[in-house]
Amino acid sequence: MTAAKEFWFVVGSQHLYGEEALGEVKANAQKIADALNQSGVLPYPLVLQDLAVSADKITSIMKEVNYRDEVAGVITWMHTFSPAKMWIRGTKLLQKPLLHLATQFNESIPWSTIDMDFMNLNQAAHGDREYGFINARLKKQNKIVVGYWERENVQQQIADWMDVAVAYNESFNIKVARFGDNMRNVGVTEGDKVEAQIQFGWTVDYYGIGDLVQYVNEVKEEEINDLMAEYADQYEFEYGDNSKESWEASVRVQASYEIAIKRFLDNGGYTAFTSNFEDLHGMKQLPGLAVQRLMAQGYGFAGEGDWKTAALDRLLKIMSHNQNTGFMEDYTYELAEGQEAILQSHMLEVDPSLAANKPRIVVSQLGIGDREDPARLVFDGKAGEGVVVSMADFGTHYKLLINEVTAFEPTVPAPKLPVARVMWKVKPNFQDGVKAWIENGGGHHTVVSLNLTTDQIVAYAKLVNLEYVIIK
Repeated sequence: MTAAKEFWFVVGSQHLYGEEALGEVKANAQKIADALNQSGVLPYPLVLQDLAVSADKITSIMKEVNYRDEVAGVITWMHTFSPAKMWIRGTKLLQKPLLHLATQFNESIPWSTIDMDFMNLNQAAHGDREYGFINARLKKQNKIVVGYWERENVQQQIADWMDVAVAYNESFNIKVARFGDNMRNVGVTEGDKVEAQIQFGWTVDYYGIGDLVQYVNEVKEEEINDLMAEYADQYEFEYGDNSKESWEASVRVQASYEIAIKRFLDNGGYTAFTSNFEDLHGMKQLPGLAVQRLMAQGYGFAGEGDWKTAALDRLLKIMSHNQNTGFMEDYTYELAEGQEAILQSHMLEVDPSLAANKPRIVVSQLGIGDREDPARLVFDGKAGEGVVVSMADFGTHYKLLINEVTAFEPTVPAPKLPVARVMWKVKPNFQDGVKAWIENGGGHHTVVSLNLTTDQIVAYAKLVNLEYVIIK
């Protein structure tokens, strides 16, 4: 669902040092690019460009970056001193993410042989300050990574930023299909769709549920049979109190929904969607298993018409390569002293990318929606350090709430709970974390990721001038 991307490596120098020195700069830069590409750490390739030795060359490179869709961002390195006024025009024109790698080719100073030729050629400490000043003055909100380029922690910081940069670019391609409107009387699911498109690039379109029903009615039995075989291979079948026939009939309805929704989204170029249990005219069930399966494939989703969280879900799935990341909802507190935590779930739609065990397909009553008993995947969530994020529209501006959490696998069975469950402890502690979330207007619909970090979420927020609050 995401096209191949690359990043351009732009190395600063100047003609003052002569062609021989520039040849060495280029050779060293190529060695770094090759080593980073071969490290196995970077998720996307790094492509070295012509040396940035003049304003015309820098401007030309940055214009080309903007034009080429496959280029997700620029990584700069000041091998030598590079006069910053050369960078002004090109940097102002750059419309894609920028990372300043503050490093140098050699790890240590060669005290026994160092001379002025070496000093002139290897003055990144000098060049970093000059270059950094102009980026700060231009308010570029660029990422700065400091350290020796061969170290894995430096490479990992570059890799994490690459994922943010790709998500930023892909954010302008996020299209959300809303099947029905928002749940009545709910505040946090509302939002300014025009401002969201201006600030984040998200397109949000409404469709009557009848538009989806038409797709459902066109699904063929053979298609459902193929999907049922896939279900049998991937999940446990739990019939419970249902007859095998009634259980299978319910699951087949969800299979038809999965096929229909995916076809609808793909035909319209949509990568995220919402549903609403109050708007199901012509539907036998509220989509449950179908939604979970589509989330596992990388589509963003949120319930009750919450298009903001659906788009945010898709964004973070891009950033995390769809690993351990999904739509969530705060449900129930655990308040036993020393064990305080929050049970996360939803009516049906908990993302199986978070599953710690093999999911079971369960058919059970749903007390809302006034439809047939829907099928859904039931599982326990994974353990790990993570971050939970909520997007709020305050009328005058959007605001992002970020809370670091520690997820843990439940140890107590819940035999009567027919939905998936995820458990986590909030930071810095339950009382302060929950209080800060509520005080700052954090919603009950969120996206959680056990693969992303606060730094990555903040890096994105800065790129789109989004107010954020960190709770950790």
